[in-house]
Amino acid sequence: MTKPKISWEDFQKIDIRVGTVLRAESLENARKPAIKISIDFGSIGILKTSAQITSLYTIEDLPGKQVLAVVNFPPKQISNFMSECLVLGLLGKDNEVTLIVPDHAAKNGLKLG
Repeated sequence: MTKPKISWEDFQKIDIRVGTVLRAESLENARKPAIKISIDFGSIGILKTSAQITSLYTIEDLPGKQVLAVVNFPPKQISNFMSECLVLGLLGKDNEVTLIVPDHAAKNGLKLG
């Protein structure tokens, strides 16, 4: 089922950037298994997030991988961790997440357009 239509101005408010994963580790005390990730977004800086991606990814898979993320959400407390961005992925069967990644290397911080 599709969501209600939004305006072009609504879409322009969303800041989606590419970044490279620097570190990944298990998020202890989370209600659902999750991974803490530090991502380098170039001139924006390094932001942290938590992602429920353990069905398809391990901690060892992530460093060096480029991902897309929303970088202009306010920080959100998740368990004992403060998430600063939202990594984007596709929800599959049983809500498993497939990360959205560029198919060629891109400069960290480039904006989705």
